[in-house]
Amino acid sequence: MESIPGAMVENNKFCLSVHFRCVEEAEWDALGREVKAVLDDYPKLCLTKGRKVLEIRPFIKWNKGNALKFLLKSLGYAGRGDVFPIYIGDDRTDEDAFKVLRNMGQGIGILVTKFPKDTSASYSLREPLPVKLIVRRNKAMKCYA
Repeated sequence: MESIPGAMVENNKFCLSVHFRCVEEAEWDALGREVKAVLDDYPKLCLTKGRKVLEIRPFIKWNKGNALKFLLKSLGYAGRGDVFPIYIGDDRTDEDAFKVLRNMGQGIGILVTKFPKDTSASYSLREPLPVKLIVRRNKAMKCYA
C-alpha cells in the first residue's frame, strides 16, 4: 500500500481496513489489485468493500450485526424492555447491524448519509452533527438515571 499515496491501513483488531479517501480516483483500481494480490496468499481471509474502504477479515460469518448481537447478549441487554440500543453508522458494512435491530424489534438504527439510499436503518441523517447532539443528550440523561 506504500506505493499508492494517500492509502492508509488501519488495524481494527478483528480486521484490517484499507482506507482510500485520500487516494486519487485514478489509483483506486491499482489499490484494489494490490490488496487482492496480498489476499491471494491468505485463503482464510476475505475482502469486504465499504465506502472508500476495503476491509480484510477472517473468512468467518462475522459482521457488525453479529458483533452487535454478541455484545447485547454478553452484556445481558438482549431482549430487555428497559434497554434501547441505538446503532449509528455511515457505511454499507453497518447494514447488518441495522437488520439485527429491526429483526429484534429492540432499538433503532440510524444511517448517516448525504444521499438517499435503501437501508434497513430506522432513520437517516444527512450529516453527523446531530449524532454529536444525540450522544451529548444521552450522556446527560445517564447522569440522572
